[in-house]
Amino acid sequence: MSLTLNLLVNGVALGALIFLIAIGLSLIFGLMGVLNFAHGAIFIWGAYIGWAVYGATGSFWLGALAGTAVGLVIGFLMERLFIRKFYDNHVGQILLTLGLMIVLIELLKIVFGPNILGFDKPESLQGVVTLLEDSFPVYRIFLIGVGLLVLLGTHFMLTKTKIGMIIRAGVQDPEMVQALGINVRRVFTGVFACGAALAAFGGVMSGPSFGSIHPELGMLNQLNAFIVIVIGGIGNHIGAALGALLVGILQTFMAYYVPDVALAVNVALMALVLILRPQGLFGARG
Repeated sequence: MSLTLNLLVNGVALGALIFLIAIGLSLIFGLMGVLNFAHGAIFIWGAYIGWAVYGATGSFWLGALAGTAVGLVIGFLMERLFIRKFYDNHVGQILLTLGLMIVLIELLKIVFGPNILGFDKPESLQGVVTLLEDSFPVYRIFLIGVGLLVLLGTHFMLTKTKIGMIIRAGVQDPEMVQALGINVRRVFTGVFACGAALAAFGGVMSGPSFGSIHPELGMLNQLNAFIVIVIGGIGNHIGAALGALLVGILQTFMAYYVPDVALAVNVALMALVLILRPQGLFGARG
């Protein structure tokens, strides 16, 4: 029972981490229809900037703020300079964002080098906490809490605020929203920048969890993010959270019992969902 509980908590923590990466992609892909294959590059840029500021100042929270801000700036510039011209061209989006991914990763290697860098947990989040007579790393419990806060914040913003209403209306009928005097392009720029900021924030949070960072880490986590939003339902933030939870738990148990097929099982699960329910487990048809 102790082993099962530990694996379950670790799976939920991994799911929370995957969700932090996937939620930004879900917003960009689901609400704007943009296939952003540079999402993983923004994720790892956030991790490296967070690591650098954390090392320079000794403050993990300042590092998290700096990493998130850099993701916001990268997302803003990407949308304004490149993505805006390809909203109705999915092939162009794929080619463009793949190119941007390569450029961002190579720039990262120029600035920080290609080697693996250690990323220590902040002192306040080290150690273990006892729950149900079992001990769990404090940082993993922290990740679960952060994932829940991001989910609640995203849900509140999209369903209970004026900006959320404008975003949803702008996606469904941009001409009508534009006729009301609202700059839809500016709204889309904000959504893309916020999605990129969430990716970078997820990168900072992932560093201490993995214990190290390297340039290829972005691509590895981007694959999980795409799997999650396809399983959960594109554009459905609740589906992204539940999909991330499912993938995190499944991957953790498979990595312990059958490590050779841990990633393959998630890809197979995505393929099964696409066959049986193409819109995702929690997505709307159409």
